[in-house]
Amino acid sequence: MTATRTVFFVSDGTGITAETLGHSLLSQFENIRFKQVRMPFTDSVEKARDCVQRITEARLKDGIRPIVVSTLVEPAVAAVLRGIDAIILDFFEAFLAPLEAELGVKSTHLMGRSHGGADSSNYAARMEAVNFTLAHDDGVSNTDLEKSDVILIGVSRSGKTPTSLYLALQFGIRVANYPLIPEDFERNRMPETLSQHRHKLFGLTIAAERLTQIRQERRPNSTYASLENCRWEIEQAQKMMRREGIRSLDSTTKSIEEIAATLMQTIKLEPVSF
Repeated sequence: MTATRTVFFVSDGTGITAETLGHSLLSQFENIRFKQVRMPFTDSVEKARDCVQRITEARLKDGIRPIVVSTLVEPAVAAVLRGIDAIILDFFEAFLAPLEAELGVKSTHLMGRSHGGADSSNYAARMEAVNFTLAHDDGVSNTDLEKSDVILIGVSRSGKTPTSLYLALQFGIRVANYPLIPEDFERNRMPETLSQHRHKLFGLTIAAERLTQIRQERRPNSTYASLENCRWEIEQAQKMMRREGIRSLDSTTKSIEEIAATLMQTIKLEPVSF
């Protein structure tokens, strides 16, 4: 059996960049188990020494070198990690030097710059998008739909809400989402409030077996969650989308990140500039 490798994500900020980078790399090794340890806000030499102690303890406990994914910007803080018995993947060391050479200028080496005050206007735009998305979640409101960047449709629990919030928070995209319900299928037409925004519509569909699992968690042993009903709703929704010429995507085996990326590429949505 392959030993579990401990992975430390060390950052002077929230650690989001370190984790994103690390997860992208580690996901390439499917048969290895990783124990992940987050160490955010390591913004001083003293805190870096605490990291070294924990990394060293993991080395002794596991009997194998830990992996350290670092996005420490301050050279004095990053230097504390060097020399420890671990494999260190230093994001800024790997990429800053080549960029400095290419651009002909030295970087600022400011800690937390990627999430700092420089992008305050973009942060405000993302928060505005989140507020819009929350106000237009699950068909709660049909007002101001002309201000939306995209309107997600699909049967209940097909992944519309988490995808909407991810698009808003990560990319500043204003999303409305609307659940297609049996009444829509019985009328055999798209709700009028959506038809006038047809060019913004994008559908999410899902495998019936997966949908019934999700719905059973919410309403166990109900008609709503039954496999037969899930199959019927999905079939009706897909027929409506095809008839109306609405682009769609099967969310069954895709992560939110994959759904969002495919959606943005398909309908050519651009994120807020960061």
